[in-house]
Amino acid sequence: MPQHALPFRRHNHQHCIADALAAARALAKARGLRLTLQREQVLRLIWQNHKPVGAYQLMEQLAELTGKQVAPPTVYRALEFLLEHRLIHRLNSLNAFIGCACPDTGHAGQFVICRACGIALELNEASVRVPIQALAQSVGFQIEQQTLELSGLCPNCQTADAITEEPS
Repeated sequence: MPQHALPFRRHNHQHCIADALAAARALAKARGLRLTLQREQVLRLIWQNHKPVGAYQLMEQLAELTGKQVAPPTVYRALEFLLEHRLIHRLNSLNAFIGCACPDTGHAGQFVICRACGIALELNEASVRVPIQALAQSVGFQIEQQTLELSGLCPNCQTADAITEEPS
């Protein structure tokens, strides 16, 4: 897994946004893609924190940012582009999207999602991915997309939970 800031630790989040936009621009240039202002704005909004965000939430935030109403198809087209080029991931359990820290490499993501604060972290561990692929192949199944979503408590929420628990 690449060494990125862990979302539940204090860090300069502007670096996350800047790195994501720089990676998107480099990828667009290398592949001859049009990374429009609107696509960049949606990507920036997705990266504004490490919490998955839904399409309608993005639509509202984009309207606030631009001062204009934004139609759902506009946001969905931007999301489709960002998904197609692996700049973001869709978390099906939340019907939401999160930025991809490694858009230049194809990978199957594993996500840990804090059920208390909503922060999500992408992991990319071959030691998890490979046995799942082998198991699928053993029954003749070809995996086209692999996303594993794990729900629980991040270190901060575990600590907060322990503090608020009353002794038995």
